[in-house]
Order: sequence, then C-alpha cells, then structure tokens
Amino acid sequence: MVYAGVVLLDLAGPVQVLDGAGGYRVRLASLDGRPVRSDTGVVLDVDCALSDVDDRLDTVVVPGPLPGLLEGFPPALLAQIARLGGAARRVASVCTGAFLLAEAGLLAGRQATTHWSMCAELAARFPGVAVRPDAIYVRDDQVVTSAGVTAGIDLALALVEEDQGADAARTAARQLVVFLRRPGGQSQFSVRSDVPAPHTPALRAVLDAVVAEPAADHTLSGMATRAMVSERHLTRLFQRELGITPGQYVSRARVEAARNLLESCDVGVETVARRCGFGSSETMRRVFLQILGTTPTAYRQRFAYP
Repeated sequence: MVYAGVVLLDLAGPVQVLDGAGGYRVRLASLDGRPVRSDTGVVLDVDCALSDVDDRLDTVVVPGPLPGLLEGFPPALLAQIARLGGAARRVASVCTGAFLLAEAGLLAGRQATTHWSMCAELAARFPGVAVRPDAIYVRDDQVVTSAGVTAGIDLALALVEEDQGADAARTAARQLVVFLRRPGGQSQFSVRSDVPAPHTPALRAVLDAVVAEPAADHTLSGMATRAMVSERHLTRLFQRELGITPGQYVSRARVEAARNLLESCDVGVETVARRCGFGSSETMRRVFLQILGTTPTAYRQRFAYP
C-alpha cells in the first residue's frame, strides 16, 4: 500500500527483496489508483486502487510515513488496511506503518515494534499493543511489524525464509550485501559512532586508539598515559562527554571487534577472544552476555554466513 508521503526506503527495501527472491508478484496499490509522491519527491506509479484488490491475496505490506504525517490519515485508507489486512494470509508494516495497522485495529492485543524513536508514542497511543522497542521485527500470528526504515529489508528476508527456506533468503541477502539476520536489536551500535563526538582532543585520540587496536593495553592507567592526563581526569572526561566509563567503552569496542570476526571467519572462539583483547573465551563470554544478551558461540551460530 502506498500513499502521499510514504517513506521511499520503507517501500523500496521490501520490494527489492521480494522481487529479487523470485516467486512473488508484487503490486503497488494506492487509495484511488493514482500515482503518489513519496517523502523524497519521487513519484510512484501504481498498479491499481486498493478497492480493486480482492480478498485473494497473500501478503499486505504497509510502509510508513514520516512521523509528522501520522495524524489525519483518510478513514477510507484505514478501512482498506483493515479489510485487506484482515483477509490476507499475513500483513506486515515497516517502521511507522505500525501506527496505521494499529489505527486499523490490526494490532489490538498483539506484540509489535516500530522505529525506536516512536515506540513510546505507539505504546501511549495504543495501550492494547505490547510494544517491543528493541526488536528488529516482531511476528504475532499473521501480523508482522518491523523497526525503522532499513528494517523492512530484514522483515522481507524473514518472509522469504518462511516461504522458500533459509537458502533462498540467504541468497537474497547476499545479493543485497546485507545480513540474513542482522546482529542485535535496534539498540545495536557501532561503538565509535554510537557515542557523542568528544570535544577534548585527548579523549578523541583515546577513543580512536581503542577502536583501531582493541587488543592493546586499554587499562585505565594505559589510556590515561596515552591521553597525558590523570586517571581521575580521564574518567571525568568519559562521564562528562560520553556518559559512560572508560571500561564500558573498551568493552563495547572489543565486543564490536569480536562480532566482526565471529561473523566473517571461522577461527576459534578462544582465538577471537585473544585477538580482541578479552584474554580468554570465558571473559569474552561474560561480556557478550552483559552487552548483547547472548554468548559468542550462539552469536556465531545465528549470524555468521556458512
């Protein structure tokens, strides 16, 4: 389903996955069958009006609008979402499309997710929806909701895997150069970009050194020596400018480095632990559980390509 202001990537991601996987006939439908202008200004031609779509369809995908456009959707559009979403084998939303499913009554009593920045609002506006803010996508019976924007690709890959098997989904993911199952949830991070940009040059140098060589000496004393400040002052800089401790930053950087190795090569977990500065696989296991909620071995089984 498309409409004026639909987020282009919310639409394009799932369409690209389904078209590339083969075995699907993908059609775009607007309320009146006329072309619509996306959020980027790109005009989308459509195949038909929503009223022309009969009940014999497999999957309805509702991409989201920009948050500022969530109010005042035409009742006729919501009625079509309710009609077709209730008739289809499954209905899916991308990003803020979850609000449209909720307005149409399709999320009542269900678990769902949306863009991380909109989860609290979804929960407040629709108390009957159990919102899962960290999920990339959530399936509750025949209704599937995904997190923000590019998570529509994850959702579509999950649909392909359900329909055609893991090999087909994996092939589609490789063609798009994406993970079949992306690591972590919406709170996943790239540690250097996840923290605020530090104002102090000495602190910037420390952060860059940790990411560049996670297995090096990154004890508090070692980092303070590198920054040419006292340990107490370095700790204050971390707390004031980043909101975390030096040790937390180091742990995150080492977990990120380990994730990359676990995903991309088949060296042993003990070797990964040494290369990333954990010292032992048991230490790495404890830190993984603390930060990611899973073990390195389970992480590799889930996310690494065979």
